[in-house]
Amino acid sequence: MGNRLYVGNLSFDTTEDTLRAAFSEDGRTVTEVNFATDHRTNKPRGFGFVDMASEEEALAVIAAMDGKTLDGRELKVNKAKDRKPAIAAERKERY
Repeated sequence: MGNRLYVGNLSFDTTEDTLRAAFSEDGRTVTEVNFATDHRTNKPRGFGFVDMASEEEALAVIAAMDGKTLDGRELKVNKAKDRKPAIAAERKERY
């Protein structure tokens, strides 16, 4: 599975510090937080990715945080899917 989690339905007011603190509860270790932003406006798109220190911690976070309310929004938390091969194949087909 890996350690990277997809976090959807984020409030536009959620900060990296807020998300890191929520996912670090119970002594879990967050190694990286990334928010998706619109490349033209640089505004948040309402989802992001959180990397945990281990797969066990990632599974614990999914169990603890999926459906939990943060900044007034019910989070959707699950394992992140690798998009790189799909994007590369799509670009190849276009050109």
